[in-house]
Amino acid sequence: MTTTSETTIDFKSLTDADWKKRLSPEQYRVLRHHGTERPGSCALNYEKRAGTFSCAGCGQPLFESHEKFESGTGWPSFTDPLPGSVETSEDTAYGMRRVEVHCSRCEGHLGHVFPDGPPPTGLRYCMNGVAMDFKPATEKAG
Repeated sequence: MTTTSETTIDFKSLTDADWKKRLSPEQYRVLRHHGTERPGSCALNYEKRAGTFSCAGCGQPLFESHEKFESGTGWPSFTDPLPGSVETSEDTAYGMRRVEVHCSRCEGHLGHVFPDGPPPTGLRYCMNGVAMDFKPATEKAG
C-alpha cells in the first residue's frame, strides 16, 4: 500500500532494480515487462465488494467497483477508469493491433482496452488483477 510519503515519489524515475525491490516477481513481470497473468488466476477477478482498485506499482486509484463487470474472459474488466488515472498506447506485439492501458503515474502495464464492453461506454478495460490492489469502501455508521 502506498504511504503518504510515497505520493511524492517520482515513480517514472525509478530504476529497474528499484521496481524489483518494490514488486513481487509476478507484479514485476506484468507491470514492468508487459506480461499477462493466466486467466482466472487472480482473486480480484472475483471481487464483488464496493471499493477502489488501485495500481499495485504506485497506489494510484484506477477504477471504482461500480465500473466492474463480469466479462467472462478470466480477467477483471471495467467500463471506465477514474479520470486521468490511465493512459493508452498502441500495442502491436504478437502480430496484433491492440490498445494497451498503463497507469498514468508510474507507467505500469495494466492490460488492454477493447471496444466490446457494455453500455454506457461500450469499452472493456481488461486488466491484469496482479497489477492492481483493492481497497474496500469503508462502511458508514448508521
